[in-house]
Amino acid sequence: MSTELILGGARSGKSALALQRAQANGKAVTFIATAQAGDAEMAARIKQHRAERPPHWALVEEPIALADVLLAHAAPQHCLLVDCLTLWLSNLLGNEDADHQQFVSQRDALLQVLPQLPGHLIMVSNEVGLGITPLGEISRRFVDETGRLHQQLATLCEQVTFVAAGLPLTLKPQHPEQIPPITP
Repeated sequence: MSTELILGGARSGKSALALQRAQANGKAVTFIATAQAGDAEMAARIKQHRAERPPHWALVEEPIALADVLLAHAAPQHCLLVDCLTLWLSNLLGNEDADHQQFVSQRDALLQVLPQLPGHLIMVSNEVGLGITPLGEISRRFVDETGRLHQQLATLCEQVTFVAAGLPLTLKPQHPEQIPPITP
């Protein structure tokens, strides 16, 4: 498995970069969406994102059991694109029916499954730790858990890219090749 983690802020271009990389790799693509349409605005966002993806890509919508979906769909000549991990974390941390143990088991399952997956995996996530420490307890926990997850994933992934203003900055590997800017 070849693994990539693409991080960036809201509207930074991280999803556009992930789409470009998935299209360019020449493998069949399955897009794994973690968003849930909890309101009309989010439903409109999901509809817009669907319109931006090639129609021949497979789609799996899974808000919680990400590791299970990755295991079920990974294949040697296949690319899985997960967008996005921060929505997945929000689903886990904000689920009133879930307890801390469900969060821990889902996170640990993701970390354990990554090294054994065949094919290519691209994961997109929001970098939320660049601002001030949030005031609310749930917000602080979200920022903390997101930061911890990103650090753990960065050690497992072969490539890590940070995107700002539509410009990718290669964080890993240490000696990056020249990467062109994202096309808007």
